[in-house]
Amino acid sequence: MIGRIVGGLIHKAGAADGGEEAMARILLTLFTAVPVAALAAPAAGQSVADFYRGKTITMAVGTSPGGDYDLRMRMVGRHLGKHIPGNPTIVPSNMPGAGQMLVANWLANVAPRDGTVIVALSQNMPVHQATGAAGVKYDVRQFNWIGNTTDTPNVINSWHTTGIRTIQDVMQRELVVGATGIASGSYLYPHALNQLVGTKFKIVTGYPGGNDINLAMERGEVGGRGSNSWASWKSTRPQWLAEKKIFILAQVGVKRNAELPDVPTLQDLPRNDADRQVLVFISADTAISRPLVTSADVPRDRVEALRRAFDATMKDPEFLAEAEKSKTDISPMTGEEAQKIAEATVEAPAEVRARASALLEGK
Repeated sequence: MIGRIVGGLIHKAGAADGGEEAMARILLTLFTAVPVAALAAPAAGQSVADFYRGKTITMAVGTSPGGDYDLRMRMVGRHLGKHIPGNPTIVPSNMPGAGQMLVANWLANVAPRDGTVIVALSQNMPVHQATGAAGVKYDVRQFNWIGNTTDTPNVINSWHTTGIRTIQDVMQRELVVGATGIASGSYLYPHALNQLVGTKFKIVTGYPGGNDINLAMERGEVGGRGSNSWASWKSTRPQWLAEKKIFILAQVGVKRNAELPDVPTLQDLPRNDADRQVLVFISADTAISRPLVTSADVPRDRVEALRRAFDATMKDPEFLAEAEKSKTDISPMTGEEAQKIAEATVEAPAEVRARASALLEGK
């Protein structure tokens, strides 16, 4: 149902470098070192429990440790294994690079296709595929979507020492914001506003993860973050919100969040419908703000088992208690629903995708 809603909204409204190749070769060497028997096709009639019993699932995220993607992945990983038949061990892994595109390409081209790898995928990957962004070597439609932990909006913020309090302020003077890579929302959202609304964001890329950008704000290297989830700010830096050390300038979502009623969405800001359609398009994937996916070609019974294990984890009292203690927003969605949204994004109207592509290329 959610997929149809988002797809309807889209219709209604209207970068990796050479280092990635080297990293892929390293990862290929590491993961092909796994015994051949572990990667071989299962014998006929092997149950899901028999396959996973004694196995290790690698759970990877394309950011450095400490940010919302990483913390969520690790929290889910601590509980997911007990709901998977056979109770495999889940081991977290960080693979930062190219604004999280590196781990998406790794999942598509290097990782085992047997259900022993799960990736906490960046929500921006469907948009980058849909717009033909440089470095895309994956197809999100081929991934098996396991579930999504939240539909919290992303937000752009300023640091209190800048004196910038609203998005209108950024239309009058420059604000330097930190970003991971050009494939990330932390670059995409402020860049889109510069091109379509007339803001004056100066975007500094190359930070390994959101936590690194937070440190850069504290040191005065940058004056804000190009993107972070609203849920992440509440869970990881509630004191900054209470002490007004950060100011939320704009939110990225299909509608305004109830907790941010006075903060404009991206699509509230343009002066014409054509620009608004593009901003609706790049905002729609916030419905799958923090998804988990596994490789293509994983046997259907294992995909089903992973999806149902995710659903059970989202209702697990111990998991929910940990989420509440860490103030982590949990508003889950099934893998089937998340898959439909990803597909709707990639298959959005050609004219909207073309304009978004031109935007990403700076035209």
